[in-house]
Amino acid sequence: MSIGHHHFAHGRELLHQQQEVARLQGLLEASRVVHGTIELAEVLQCTLEVAAKELESEGAFFAETEAFTADATYGRVPFGWPQSNDSRVWTDCTHVPLWDKNRNLLTRLVIFRPGQPLSLEEQDFLEGLALQASVAIENARHHEQLLAWERTQQDLASARVIQRSLLPQTLPQIPGYFVSYQFSPCHEVGGDYVDIIPLDSHCFVAIVADIAGKGLASALVSAAVRATFRAMVTAGVGLPELADRMNDLHHAEGPEARYKYATAIMVRLDARHHELTVVNAGHNPGFLLSGTGPRLLGASGPPLGLFPNTRYQAETYSLVGSCGLLLYTDGLTEVFRGEEEFGSERLLAEFQQLHTRRCSDTLHQLWSLVAGFSGSGEQSDDMTALALLRNAEVAT
Repeated sequence: MSIGHHHFAHGRELLHQQQEVARLQGLLEASRVVHGTIELAEVLQCTLEVAAKELESEGAFFAETEAFTADATYGRVPFGWPQSNDSRVWTDCTHVPLWDKNRNLLTRLVIFRPGQPLSLEEQDFLEGLALQASVAIENARHHEQLLAWERTQQDLASARVIQRSLLPQTLPQIPGYFVSYQFSPCHEVGGDYVDIIPLDSHCFVAIVADIAGKGLASALVSAAVRATFRAMVTAGVGLPELADRMNDLHHAEGPEARYKYATAIMVRLDARHHELTVVNAGHNPGFLLSGTGPRLLGASGPPLGLFPNTRYQAETYSLVGSCGLLLYTDGLTEVFRGEEEFGSERLLAEFQQLHTRRCSDTLHQLWSLVAGFSGSGEQSDDMTALALLRNAEVAT
């Protein structure tokens, strides 16, 4: 080999090495740029700009796939670029796939360079850029998901505060009668509804209702039920007609609302005459304890919203002697320890033992008993109850 030929070969090798170093430096710089932001739109735009400039192409774009909607381009792109993920329609283009960490196709990075195919070195650069872009895109998507999750948590926290504010803030003070309630949603918000509305110094109307399902959708329906119930009670509508109207209104809201039907038990206390009027719309039987033993306040019709033109009947009971009333949702009874259910019979037996105590103490103790029965199991349904106790020695 001649000296000149040797120097030429050495110079060519040196040039090749310099080009390799330049490409590596270019890829490192491209990686720095692509990973320099966590915003998905900026990641996409930076990747396209780097690809187009480094490869001296007329433009670049991302192909549309099932997992990726193409909405980013740089420079000039071929006609019909986002309409098909079939690479055969992209003339004068070179493309490389972008994979997620599970080797599922995210998209394809496409370079539009008419009449000048990429060299092997340029193809290597493009593949390296695609690898960096895949990681950056996944990081940006995870960031977006985290932000969305945080917004959802903030919204749910606000909804929880609002739902708590819609519960009765004060309780009626009627001589000889004590009333209390407890409300425990299993998620941030729940579909149970409890309300107590004073009519005068000796009368109030109360309701315990359970919207089908759990969570935010049921909570929204619960708020609508509350608005309807309160409007009708304050307008002086009696319980049977109130249930009729609420049923028809709920049913008329359409099939989606009917999936969120409401079971409800409504009572009206008249402390002057010691009478309790009850309408049960497909709800768990309430418990009424008196000297003659326990009575179950069963349903006189189906849940609200299931069937149109349903007419509900009211039952009136005399509150003789010391009495106790418990209205509850099935979250208190459908609690399990293995295969064993807490059940309504156990709840009634416990209430019979506890109802002579202060009203709020009775409910706290019932909650403790249910929690103790289930052990370390998580609460799986909303739990709500209302208790009314009469002390015959005071209520005259």
